[in-house]
Amino acid sequence: MKGVILAGGLGTRLRPLTLVTNKHLLPIYDRPMIYYPIQCLLNAGIDEILLVTGGEHAGDFLKLLGNGKSLGIKELHYTYQEGEGGIADALSLAEDFADGGKIVVILGDNIIERNIARAAEDFSTQATGAKILLKEVADPERFGVARVEGERVVEIVEKPENPASRLAVTGIYMYDNTVFQIVRGVNPSDRGELEITDVNNAYIKRSDMTYETMAGWWTDAGTFQSLYRANQMVAEGGANHMDAAAPKAGKAASIA
Repeated sequence: MKGVILAGGLGTRLRPLTLVTNKHLLPIYDRPMIYYPIQCLLNAGIDEILLVTGGEHAGDFLKLLGNGKSLGIKELHYTYQEGEGGIADALSLAEDFADGGKIVVILGDNIIERNIARAAEDFSTQATGAKILLKEVADPERFGVARVEGERVVEIVEKPENPASRLAVTGIYMYDNTVFQIVRGVNPSDRGELEITDVNNAYIKRSDMTYETMAGWWTDAGTFQSLYRANQMVAEGGANHMDAAAPKAGKAASIA
C-alpha cells in the first residue's frame, strides 16, 4: 500500500505562527510536526508517500524533506492543493499516485503514541471498502463522532452538539481505489469544502466500512491548546521518538 499525508490549509487557528511557515512544519518537542505522520506510515511498512500541501509556504517542505531518503522513505512525491477545498478535495489529488491500489491517509497534524501497523496489515487483506481508526476522547464535539453497533459503524456525525458516543474519528483513514469515485460525487458543505465525513458515510451506506479503536494517546495539533498538549505528550516520552543516530523516527508498537 501507499501512504498519503494531507498537509495543506492555511492554519488560521495558529496565527501568527502560520504567517511565516506551514502549520505542519511547526515544532512538536524536538522535531517538525510533519515527521510524526511520516513515521506513522514508515512504522506500518509504508515507504511510498505522497505529501499534499498548499498555501504560500509549500516550498518549505522541500527544503526540510528533500527526496525523503534521509528519513527512510523509498519514494517521496509532492503535489499542491490550490485554495482550501477541504480534506476530501486534497485527497482527490492522490488518484494518479494511488495507481489503482489501496492507500493509507493521515492528516499532517495527527500524532499518536503507538502505531497503525496491525490496522494497516488487516486492511491490506480487506477485500474492499475502507477502514477508520477511532479514539475515545473527552471532547467528542470537536470531531467527527462515530456511532457504532457491535462490529459496524452506523454513522459519522461531524462536530455534533450532542454526541452519540465519545468515539472520535481520528485523522487516519484507509481506502480502496473507489474513494476517488466517491469524492467526485460529494457536494461541497456549507463552508464550501468537500468533507471527509461525507466520504466515510458513503462507505458506511454501502456497508463497506470497518474500524478499530486506537490504544494509547492520540491528538491533533491544529489549535494552540492541542499543539501545547502534543508537545507535552511527546516530551514526556510519547510518540515516534527518533533514533539518536539518524532522523528516522520512532519505535514500533501495536495499535491493539
